[in-house]
Amino acid sequence: MFSLLLLACTAPTEPAGQAPAVAPPSSEFQRYWYAGQAELSRYRLSQSRYDALHPGEAVLVFVTEDFLPRQQVKYEGAPTREKPVSVLKMNQLRRFTTGLYDYSVNTSVFTPVAGPGTLKVVTTVQDWCGQTFTQLNRRGTGYQLEARSYFQPEADQDVKLPAALLEDELWTRLRIGPDQLPQGEIQLIPGTVASRLRHRPLRPETATATLAAYSGPDFQSSQPGGALRAYTLRYAAGGRTLRIVFEAAFPYLIAGWEDSYDGQMQLSGQTLGSKKVLTTRAVRTHTLRSDYWQRHQPADSTLRHQLGVTGFGR
Repeated sequence: MFSLLLLACTAPTEPAGQAPAVAPPSSEFQRYWYAGQAELSRYRLSQSRYDALHPGEAVLVFVTEDFLPRQQVKYEGAPTREKPVSVLKMNQLRRFTTGLYDYSVNTSVFTPVAGPGTLKVVTTVQDWCGQTFTQLNRRGTGYQLEARSYFQPEADQDVKLPAALLEDELWTRLRIGPDQLPQGEIQLIPGTVASRLRHRPLRPETATATLAAYSGPDFQSSQPGGALRAYTLRYAAGGRTLRIVFEAAFPYLIAGWEDSYDGQMQLSGQTLGSKKVLTTRAVRTHTLRSDYWQRHQPADSTLRHQLGVTGFGR
């Protein structure tokens, strides 16, 4: 059952690349995103891994903050020659178990509200085998990829990627204005989580993007009778399809997503897993707005219960 909880509180110019154009934020956007609150949503997760579906949960955190475009860190008020830009940040957290052991997957995306291109993406994956780190930084006309892995064939990588739309920034672009998302045949760099779990190298790929009304049974609006839309990517290679379902009305709350692909992985010259296609699905259950960064005392755990999150503390 979906619940919406409101908690009162206060609180450089880049080459365009292939990022979509962004219109100036509306007064509606400013009232919602600059009120000193973050938007937190909890999702019931079924995650594809090792040719099986595993139960878990996901949390999406959306919040605006000031960001230094050269250092690509949050602006904390210290003296600097840089002019901060306002970004819409998404933190996506996934927690799930695969048999005996746990997975923790975190992604952060920093997208300037005024455009034109996302400045930074960071993804970390932790499990009982080890951990991996992937970071993309916008530098000049492309992205600098820094990747660290405990797998021998991947090890340490520092690679320059050409300018392209990032799959990871579709989530923030959607919240800024879904009608500005590209459609048709596009070039984009696939999502860092799916690429990591599938052990596929990050590089621009071709996909077909569509934006249409959604009328299926799996996702629901937070408003009775509210309309939903779906942004769908179908990759030309690898048979992967990603669909993000969201509310048609502002602020375009994300109702959930589906990510379908086979279980094959390439490691040490071996092909592991099967060609069976499984679908990761996340369905929203709760949403609240809060200045969560100030809610870190034991008494604030009641908010965690209201959001419905369990994590590993079951």
